Amino acid sequence: METPPQKIKASLIKSLPFHAIIPGLLLTAGVAILAEYLKEIPSLSLLSSLIIAIILGIVIKNTVGVTEIFRPGIAFSLKRILRLSIILLGLRLSLPQILAVGPVGLIIVFVTLVSTFVFTCWFGKQIGVNPKLTKLIAAGTSICGASAIVATNGVVESKDKDVAYAVAIVTIFGTMSMLLYPLLFTFLQVTSQEFGMWCGISIHETAQVIAAAFQGGEVSGEFGTVAKLSRVIFLAPVVLTLGVLSPSSKNSSTENKSSNKSKKLPIPWFVLGFIALVLLNSANVFPEEVKKSVTEINHFLLTISMAGMGLKTNIREIKQSGMKPLYLGAVSWIFISVLSLSLIKTFY
Repeated sequence: METPPQKIKASLIKSLPFHAIIPGLLLTAGVAILAEYLKEIPSLSLLSSLIIAIILGIVIKNTVGVTEIFRPGIAFSLKRILRLSIILLGLRLSLPQILAVGPVGLIIVFVTLVSTFVFTCWFGKQIGVNPKLTKLIAAGTSICGASAIVATNGVVESKDKDVAYAVAIVTIFGTMSMLLYPLLFTFLQVTSQEFGMWCGISIHETAQVIAAAFQGGEVSGEFGTVAKLSRVIFLAPVVLTLGVLSPSSKNSSTENKSSNKSKKLPIPWFVLGFIALVLLNSANVFPEEVKKSVTEINHFLLTISMAGMGLKTNIREIKQSGMKPLYLGAVSWIFISVLSLSLIKTFY
């Protein structure tokens, strides 16, 4: 049986000497640094540096191009650095933070997240969107935007163009939520607490949640931030479940079953590292200064990974996917917005 192309790529990355990844690593780091500087421009401040980095990478890839010498380092950024970043995200969360939204709030977060993910996968199948791309859009919409997409792709193993397309979709509709929600604050007659919860439960990216929620005041902003962080904790179980249920973990014949007994289970072990850090952080093992420093470093590592994603994205390949994924993202966005607000107004 032939080795799948992505496994071949992974084995090549492992066998590469360190000096081979330096050019590409310097390129992704340079793009990440530029993204951090551009984020300070007022007109770009509402976009996260992660989004800016992937846009810069796409521009470079599709204008001047990326030569062969950079590719090993770009692949390293997308594989190793990304997985380390996902593990370190655990330092942003603790169980007390999650419990702060209350049992009803957590139930609403869970119901909204699961319903949105399942609905998006169902609707994507109905309109004929690539199943792997559908799962990426479902994860980005229901959990936490770009970070959820790239983490989910560690299990789904979709094409780089699909990841870029999914990130673009959640960026578009997350930005629309960020701009529209504050305008609806008074019209919907919700309290500051309810508005913050709505932002945290339904808006895609953390930066977008903060920008929208604080328009309703300090209380709204705090509840929005905590609700958003409580969504992030579900990243681990969702990715683990997808890993177990992925097609690669199932065998279509007895021969495959016997030959795969000795193989590793398709579990994304980096997610277990994420869970471990959440638990350790909940036990106050790490000093605040250390957590703050590591969190800042990790944000830059995530930005490097997003730069790598952009540098591997070919716009012409994205165009081949058509408009259906965009329709899927729009319907999924409307679904999570309406469902979460309905649940909050009814039960919270």
